[in-house]
Amino acid sequence: MSEQYARKPLAAQGDAGRRFVTDFIREMFRSGSIAALAMIPFGLVFFALGLRVNEYGIKFIQTFFGDQPPGVRFGFFVIEHFVISWSVSMPLLLALLVTRRRLPAIVTGLAYGAGFYVLINSLALPWAFGDPTPWQLGVKVIYPSLIIHLIYGIAIALTSKPFISRYANHLEAGAIA
Repeated sequence: MSEQYARKPLAAQGDAGRRFVTDFIREMFRSGSIAALAMIPFGLVFFALGLRVNEYGIKFIQTFFGDQPPGVRFGFFVIEHFVISWSVSMPLLLALLVTRRRLPAIVTGLAYGAGFYVLINSLALPWAFGDPTPWQLGVKVIYPSLIIHLIYGIAIALTSKPFISRYANHLEAGAIA
């Protein structure tokens, strides 16, 4: 079986390739949704403690949709939260497939969550919005968002285990290389 699929692009792999793509998209939505929900309680606790959370989610909505009534703003926030979660779950799912034999899934998820926080939330977004970085603002600004992103990585690592196990074996056999 592995020679039949070896070195062929996914589109040329017939049913195995289509099944992988379909299952990957399904897993992106499933794990991404669970991770999006897993982040919320932590964000609410940090918010209740007066700490800064979702700074750029709010700024993004205000930038692109202006001032909206609270209900509309909340709706935009929910949509934005899930769309981002689904989108950023894709690289993590691929990383979990590739690193399955070398690293525990939790380690890959934590590394992804930390890396995403550092590259996107602490560097790219402050730069894009002309803000100081969290590193300039201090630990009280760093740790809430960092913890939330670590939770995201852990949630994807845990919830995607059946998908990762199923397709890592196919990947190793060359069926979806």
